[in-house]
Amino acid sequence: MSTVHIEANKEDIAPVVIMPGDPKRVEYIASKYLEDKKLVNQVRGELAYTGYYKNRKVTIFSSGMGIPSMGIYSYELFKDYDVKAIIRIGSAGSYTEDLNIGDLFLVESSYSDSNYADSYGGGSDKIVYSHAGLNEEIITTARMHGIKLRIGRCHSTESFYKENFDYQKFRDEKNCDCVEMETFSLFINAQELNKKASCILTISDSYVTNEKLNSEQREHDFDEMIKLALEAAIKVN
Repeated sequence: MSTVHIEANKEDIAPVVIMPGDPKRVEYIASKYLEDKKLVNQVRGELAYTGYYKNRKVTIFSSGMGIPSMGIYSYELFKDYDVKAIIRIGSAGSYTEDLNIGDLFLVESSYSDSNYADSYGGGSDKIVYSHAGLNEEIITTARMHGIKLRIGRCHSTESFYKENFDYQKFRDEKNCDCVEMETFSLFINAQELNKKASCILTISDSYVTNEKLNSEQREHDFDEMIKLALEAAIKVN
């Protein structure tokens, strides 16, 4: 079985999927953390490897960039491959002074002015929530491993480059702590298809201090986030 965007056989995709945006990050995670890994997708350059982490089958699948790309892949994984849960891992830009470069952030809810929710007839739904049970598993896992985790709302935007961008508006009016580009469609799909979805972010940029990680650091310096996602993934029933 395959879809327009995924060439994998159904049995090649694990029930729990970890989704970075970057295909290179998929390769890095698979190479460093998975045993008996197998490349199961490379259509359009979006790579997926399935292997074993501590004897549990896990798939690492790149989502690409943006709400539409995440929307396509997460929908097909949930709907056509019977995936139970997706944990997105990625980078984010901080909107607040107390959310610093390198901090880990667990998304409780995602705000967006995207029209993606219209595809389900829910155009007025501009805030969507992650799965509470999956989030609790991630929080518990973080405590067990001594990992500090911030929790809150992210701004899921469709525009990476913005002229005269007022990040304080989203912080003060929408209660957003940081910004990224994929959670909104992931959470919408999970909600509509009765699946589990969550997102762990590493703060890579700060609108407050103008600090940012370079492309190499973004690809390789997220090991704490990766380990947290893997440890939580193998506990999902």
